[in-house]
Amino acid sequence: MKIIVFINTHSKSINGGIIFIKKTTPLKLASIASVSLLVTACGSDDSAESTDMNIGEQMEYTITGIEPGAGLTGLTHDAIAEYDSLNGWELQDSSTAGMMTELEQAYENEEPIIITGWTPHQMFEMYDLKFLEDPELAFGEPEDIHSLARMGLEEDKPEAYAILDNYEWTIDDMQQVVLEAQESSYEEAGLKWVENNQDIVSEWTEGVDQVDGEAFELLSTPWDTERGSAHMMKAVLEQQGYDVTLTNVDPAILFKAMATGDGDGTVAPWLPVTHGAFMDEYGEDIDDLGPNISGTVSGLVVPEYMDIDSIEDIPANE
Repeated sequence: MKIIVFINTHSKSINGGIIFIKKTTPLKLASIASVSLLVTACGSDDSAESTDMNIGEQMEYTITGIEPGAGLTGLTHDAIAEYDSLNGWELQDSSTAGMMTELEQAYENEEPIIITGWTPHQMFEMYDLKFLEDPELAFGEPEDIHSLARMGLEEDKPEAYAILDNYEWTIDDMQQVVLEAQESSYEEAGLKWVENNQDIVSEWTEGVDQVDGEAFELLSTPWDTERGSAHMMKAVLEQQGYDVTLTNVDPAILFKAMATGDGDGTVAPWLPVTHGAFMDEYGEDIDDLGPNISGTVSGLVVPEYMDIDSIEDIPANE
């Protein structure tokens, strides 16, 4: 069995330092048993053999993460180094889709699993999950998602610059797009959100002139939430008359491209922690327009049926 670390966000409440994400759709699996630090692996043929195994042993002391270049991947490595409870644990690089598959399988079998996760993300709508308390703040405080522009964009494409500068929405707005995309595509979901929320879009475009087919290079990252926001922004810019090319790239490539002027703008970076190292390296050559979403959270996530509440509750591999 493997431990999956999942990152991308929904309504949250804080109780004794533990962040619980409350799902809004009736997809909860029935009769989920409590899993303690000494548990039997539910749904497994060799459950008798695992009776005396702690959750670390059942998960082979492996944290399975997302893409190697993701900011959350680096933060998880930092957390492993920071916490004595994570001594002997390993982070297994994966993909967002691969991690979601592992989470689905573990959840259906009521098995222990740890994933790297973030909000906003549709997994919090699909399953009852919680963030583990992070007393050492290895994953940092809640973050913001920023809009960035290349240097000179304000002079070259003032209309696009104004829209990016005015752009601000909520976690729930982003989540609507991501959830809709599960039934269609991100392009269709982004366009549908724009069509249904012209009152919000008009606040971003107020006083902004139309353009006539001017090219715009929009960069984003391959996270589901950022795919949602990028396709939404692409629809807004195209509504304003731009010919938009949207490219999803690794965060390191995104920041370098923004600094060298190969990209015009992005609405994807998480700051100051998740992508902070890239901003430290390239920020002097990038125009930071500030947050477009506030209060995002990243960290280690487990199903609520697991009887651990903090990273410090995880048994070390000793």
